[in-house]
Amino acid sequence: MFASHGLIYLSHFRCVFVSLLACWEKHKLTVFSLLLTDVAIYSTTCMHACRSQWLVLLLHHLLLYQLSVCMYACCLRGTQQCAAPMYYRGLYHFFYQYNPKGVVWNKIAWGHAVSSDLVHWRHLPVAMVPDQWYDINGVLTGSATMLPNGTVILLYTGNSDTFAQVQCLAFPADPEDPLLRTWTKHPANPVIFPPPGIGDRDFRDPMAAWFDKSDNTWRTIIGSKDDHGHAGIALMYKTKDFIKYELIPDPVHRVEGTGMWECIDLYRISGGSDSSEEVIYVMKASVNDEWHDYYALGRFDAEANRWMPLDPEADVGIGMRVDWGKFYASTSFYDPVKQRRVSWGFIGETDSPNTDIAKGWASLQGIPRKVVLDEKTRTNILQWPVEEIDTLRYNATKFSGITIESSSVIILPLRQVAQLDIEASFRLNASAIAALHEADVSYNCSTSGGATERGALGPFGLLIHATNSGSEQLAVYFYIYKGLDGGLRTQFCHDESGSSRAKELLKRVVGSTVPVLHGEALSARVLVDHSIVESFVMGGRMTVTSRVYPMEAIHAAGRVCVFNNATGSAVTVEKLVVHEMASAPIQPYRDA
Repeated sequence: MFASHGLIYLSHFRCVFVSLLACWEKHKLTVFSLLLTDVAIYSTTCMHACRSQWLVLLLHHLLLYQLSVCMYACCLRGTQQCAAPMYYRGLYHFFYQYNPKGVVWNKIAWGHAVSSDLVHWRHLPVAMVPDQWYDINGVLTGSATMLPNGTVILLYTGNSDTFAQVQCLAFPADPEDPLLRTWTKHPANPVIFPPPGIGDRDFRDPMAAWFDKSDNTWRTIIGSKDDHGHAGIALMYKTKDFIKYELIPDPVHRVEGTGMWECIDLYRISGGSDSSEEVIYVMKASVNDEWHDYYALGRFDAEANRWMPLDPEADVGIGMRVDWGKFYASTSFYDPVKQRRVSWGFIGETDSPNTDIAKGWASLQGIPRKVVLDEKTRTNILQWPVEEIDTLRYNATKFSGITIESSSVIILPLRQVAQLDIEASFRLNASAIAALHEADVSYNCSTSGGATERGALGPFGLLIHATNSGSEQLAVYFYIYKGLDGGLRTQFCHDESGSSRAKELLKRVVGSTVPVLHGEALSARVLVDHSIVESFVMGGRMTVTSRVYPMEAIHAAGRVCVFNNATGSAVTVEKLVVHEMASAPIQPYRDA
């Protein structure tokens, strides 16, 4: 790609990059500040000076490589939390927190896009801007509720002139417009104020309302916290007209020690009649203290207005995460076309705000995920890319008969590594598993040494955005060990520590334990979209998202490898299919 511009050839890339790193270290400049500086870079290796215009071209390609093209990214600005996803008159609508004037979170408006397939999106004009006293400091997250007559309303949190959080109502100016381009804020706004005992800035994100036949009212849930016990709480309100609301006295649910809950979601995930005790509901909350999304399975008692977890040890905020990586503020909606629950999550940045400002974009939404109950375990959900994502696949490369010996790395011969959909499954040698006698309860992704910490049965898996020398690589891997009860445990991790030579990045080892049932191969589907890597493990029982910014492992220098760093077993690759993925750039909407 460099050669096509006639200025920098691939053979010069390492020379220029070494020079860039030298200048970066010497002057303590970020990559992006170099774009604004006319400095000469001198390389003793290359014996010539590289002027800043060379760097501009190099960095232009670097930034283009890092910009996601398959997911919903709001080009050149900051996209934040998803709000009010819905299906309306033949189109999927996607609203999101958006700063039209910059990439940092400030005076948030609602961006708006539409799609016919959840993959190819088109920008519409900004849906709502902060222009009233009750939302002048931001139109925060909210939800869409479909009424029986087929129209839709929006409930959202307004960040008022005093920064108090209040709930507001908006409705389409023209319900006959399938694009819903213009919205009107209700004159009665704000319709809900923080109740006594709740902090003015701890009261946000109303979820989509549902109709309760017992008293013919609509119910919604708003996230908050109780300073007594530092508890996260879910407050329920009921209304007949969406203008006057009544607070139901006690929280729907409360978990001490978890802090502020935002972007709460509550939805049914198993079958049965409404009164059946077999019906399972998911409660999900974004825990602001940690910036992680947690969920739990439980029962919802509509008469008592209470949700209770099936397993108190795996309650909201202390048990299962929606995703173990860079993923937050997820929200879902029911898709009436394909009768499925679809969820989105917000993928934030791992660099500094100043870097985001310099490069001109920040954050994006992940791949939309279908959510179902894991019928094999009935203790967790399954998340999987919606089937429409498969339409981006082309040029599948299949590998078979691969055995990865201990301490081995095998480079896969691929045409490109920037946009991939990888399906992989592995199996360990049965005799090696049988020979594992010593229990190891100390292994944990986040506290481990990552992919370099060796055990008898791990780590092994894939290296994404890797260089030939290993100077950069994101390791996505399994690690198997024996628990005190003699049973095997499986951890799946992303080791981001070597993913980039850039220093001003958050680089962690993330992941956790994933359930693996008897006889199951160890499987993962890994979506690579430039700087985004999303892993869906064991059919979606666990997901991990990483935001990585490789500096060297880009374009022709990037590799994908399989590796085995276990000390006691070879690993058989039972299945390995690598699909190239087409781009799905976001376009402006134009009337025919």
